[in-house]
Amino acid sequence: MTPVLGSQLLLYAAIAIIALVVLIARYRINPFIVLTVVSIGLALAAQMPAKDIMAAYETGVGKTLGHIALVVALGTMLGKMMAESGGAERIALTLIDKFGEKNAHWAMVCIAFVCGLPLFFEVGFVLLIPIAFTVAKRAGVSMLLVGLPMVAGLSVVHGLVPPHPAAMLAVGEYGAQVGKTVFYAILVGVPTAIIAGPLFAKFIAPRIHLPAENPIALQFTERKASPRELPGFGTTILTILLPVFLMLLGGWANALTDKGSIMNNLLLFIGNSVIALLIATLVSFWTLGLARGFTRDDILKFTNECLAPTAAITLLVGAGGGLNRILIETGVTKEIIALSAEFQLSPLLLGWLLAVLMRVATGSATVAMTTAAGIVAPIALASGYPHPELLVLATGAGSLILSHVNDGGFWLVKEYFNMTVVQTLKTWTVLETLISVVAFVLTLGLAQLL
Repeated sequence: MTPVLGSQLLLYAAIAIIALVVLIARYRINPFIVLTVVSIGLALAAQMPAKDIMAAYETGVGKTLGHIALVVALGTMLGKMMAESGGAERIALTLIDKFGEKNAHWAMVCIAFVCGLPLFFEVGFVLLIPIAFTVAKRAGVSMLLVGLPMVAGLSVVHGLVPPHPAAMLAVGEYGAQVGKTVFYAILVGVPTAIIAGPLFAKFIAPRIHLPAENPIALQFTERKASPRELPGFGTTILTILLPVFLMLLGGWANALTDKGSIMNNLLLFIGNSVIALLIATLVSFWTLGLARGFTRDDILKFTNECLAPTAAITLLVGAGGGLNRILIETGVTKEIIALSAEFQLSPLLLGWLLAVLMRVATGSATVAMTTAAGIVAPIALASGYPHPELLVLATGAGSLILSHVNDGGFWLVKEYFNMTVVQTLKTWTVLETLISVVAFVLTLGLAQLL
């Protein structure tokens, strides 16, 4: 059997990416099926022994899901408790009261940034959209002025900030410290969310004319919530930020305590993303559950029913890990490493570019980030890149670019905001691209300072 040349491998990989785009975006085939079929097709084209193909693919899926499945489950449970207790609504009402209705767009980006920490983008969107509708109606402004800052805040934390699954997987691939990654992600994420959120919304909202009536909005704005039934602002904030605080402690454990000491080991233990989320979820069962009058049966129901919607994204993440393993086993990754060395691409730029390609191909920020991180990690290791936390941010930034018709978030924003496809491209797609570019530029700037 004639060995496949390096140039052929890169050509096959390019064809695989194009196939992903066409099959998912044009023919609307299930992304999990497409990722699996394309992975197998690439392996066959690269003349990988047939008996080894599925073993490699399954290894990639298993390795990826081993950690992520735990993070997904616990994060979803924490988000569900926040939703059912009315914690998100309490945060919204408090911040809007402090900011004032005229500055509602600034309040919404803050709400989304905080509430989005333990939530998937789609979960956070559905959770906060009723608040956005209510605020827009109360303030008498365009839904875009309120809604775009909300989705900007959610998107930034989804792509950059642990404990989101993709960011956590990238942390593992690059060997980064979770605490430092969270700290740097907030440094980069806050100005990025401001630029792509309130500032962009202020610019684009007057230029996009939405229909006078939004049927979905009517379902929420006609409902009257009772603030007296909501949990306290301080309790809700402390519960949501608890896993972030614990991970920050774990990240700085060696700086705060002597290595190997009991306290050092304790901080490292509770700073583990799974343990931090587990602790916060258990705390939420009391603060947002039992203390709010929910029974143990209610909490059991919440934590059971919230897991079903995570199946699709979990499978997608696993399939992305399978494709990544095929890229490694076929030698495509080695060719990309050689090519990056020839063109002297920095690991930061390479991570961003590969995530961009996978994002455009699959429509999933999670798959884009996990796949790109798996490819770039050995390159960064070989080159001795000193700031793995910044690699997480660069890859996360690339994974958010150019959301279009193969991204579920695109259709979610379009339908809820009652926009046309063209209007969604002018608003949501541009917003996501702004986040990607601004976050990457700020990451590059941070790299110069470290």
